[in-house]
Amino acid sequence: MSTIDWGAARRRIILDPTVTMLNTGSFGPLPEPVFDRATELRRRLAAGPTDFFVRQAPPLLWEARERTAAFLGTVPHRLVFTTNVSAAINLVASGLRLNAPGEILMSDHEYGAMIWCWERVAQRQGLTIRTFPLPTMTTDPAEIVASAVKAMTSRTRLLFFSHVLSPTGLVLPAKELCAEARRRGIVSVVDGAHAPVYVPLNVSDVNADFDAANLHQWLLAPSGAGFLVIGPGNEDRLQPLHVSWGYFADKYPIGEVVQSAGPDARDAYGSTPRTRFLEFEGTRDICPWLAVPAAIDFQTAFGFDKVRARIAELAVYTRKVIGGLGLPLATSPTLGGAMTAFELPARTSAPTLRKELWARRVEIPVIERPTRLLIRVSHHFYTLEAEIDRLAEVLREVL
Repeated sequence: MSTIDWGAARRRIILDPTVTMLNTGSFGPLPEPVFDRATELRRRLAAGPTDFFVRQAPPLLWEARERTAAFLGTVPHRLVFTTNVSAAINLVASGLRLNAPGEILMSDHEYGAMIWCWERVAQRQGLTIRTFPLPTMTTDPAEIVASAVKAMTSRTRLLFFSHVLSPTGLVLPAKELCAEARRRGIVSVVDGAHAPVYVPLNVSDVNADFDAANLHQWLLAPSGAGFLVIGPGNEDRLQPLHVSWGYFADKYPIGEVVQSAGPDARDAYGSTPRTRFLEFEGTRDICPWLAVPAAIDFQTAFGFDKVRARIAELAVYTRKVIGGLGLPLATSPTLGGAMTAFELPARTSAPTLRKELWARRVEIPVIERPTRLLIRVSHHFYTLEAEIDRLAEVLREVL
């Protein structure tokens, strides 16, 4: 058991005391030090926009890039900041050319908006979409790898999968899946939306061609902080979503020619020529990116291993209390993490249940899958056992 006072830690998180918050998997709240840092930066931006963007932001952006890259297990010149994981995946999907005819392969549990993203790619590039079934309640990661490998063919151009499944919280063997794709010359794109903090992530070890995630969920960084990590050999494969002043590395906005030490060297803007090429979209609020080091520092003070140990304790408690209602478990107890899903009775109305839960100030998603309805509990370090008890009480009443 951890010796950290998690109740005291919770009091440093900005939370509405009237709400039972069990949905970090969608949006994480902000710790006070992170909120304060983001607010300080925004005040500086408001007070002197030109000074902030031209003089203050570049060293702050480079520091954020270095700190975030180190936290993720990569290097600054591979890290492209984005608004969120959807923006990062769209950057890959829109900027990458694949050989047609062929297919994009993904699991049958991918996030809906990202399915649409790849469907548009397939339509534009003359490709098809195919899914493979995930053994969602397996306790053996090898079964997941075998299911993916069985689906790969000579027509497969790209493999897309979630490191952590959004509906259930199941953790997939990302490293092994990317390795199998690479052996067959298949591009690997990982939707790692939940992965930072949720798992002890090292993106270099995962070794995907493109690995993207959010930082506003489990890391508790401000909304607007996400990233794309570009794997070795893929440095020049993408075109930017926005053509802006980063498009030509050797030209300054007023027409002045500037010298570059190389495409992966630190430049005068807090980036590298390659990352700026993909990242720069003109004038925008980059304060969420600049506040990421504060979010890293906040949980580093507890120790990420201790944070994950606390999360594991809460997962055990959740399975006991909510499972005790007779709801079937929908998340593998050995391949889960900070989210645990349960199957709801067949005749449950999802819209009605959502209204009933929020009427009782319980913040939790009800997830509609093709063959079943799920309720997903997110339990971060600041979650209280009393909140899980409250959920059980409400479910008894509304179901």
